[in-house]
Amino acid sequence: MARKFRYNIMTEIKERWSSRAFRNIEVKEEDLMAILEAASYAPSCFNEQPWRFILASTSEELKTMRSLLVDSNYVWAKNAPVLIAIIAKKNFDYNNNLNRWHQFDAGTAWGYLSLEAWRRGYLTHAMGGFRKGEALKQLNIPEDYELITIVALGVYGDKENLPEELQLKDIPNERKPLEELIYRGTFK
Repeated sequence: MARKFRYNIMTEIKERWSSRAFRNIEVKEEDLMAILEAASYAPSCFNEQPWRFILASTSEELKTMRSLLVDSNYVWAKNAPVLIAIIAKKNFDYNNNLNRWHQFDAGTAWGYLSLEAWRRGYLTHAMGGFRKGEALKQLNIPEDYELITIVALGVYGDKENLPEELQLKDIPNERKPLEELIYRGTFK
């Protein structure tokens, strides 16, 4: 089913979606760095830029990162040529107090990353299904950082290579009507 837009918004927002069908072909280093640079320009509280990116693109790095995924994500993400763990520093640099917006800011960086990737012809799919405790150890993530997500990045592949139940899901999802998402003045 085609998505329906009532307003004229950015093409990348209209077209981007999170497929699970990846083709295991190399992502150009220039593209990868440009995608991450776009993410680095996301706004953040006090311009702290709490996000950090742990890249896996070599066979050894990918082996480690893939081993952290739950089976339902591994089955399709094993074909992505790049995996990126997005982590965020929990405390502010300037005063070491808790940055209650670190997840929000990292999510904004993820949004920028996904849109620039799409603009360059790449898919992204963020995952919450990974073994967090093991990931913290394997990726050597310090205690003052939080692992937010692992993102698969690559070129669109053949969805016929996915398990049948995932083939049926491999379409752009519909969105709730705007009227269900907006409240004026107060919530309800």
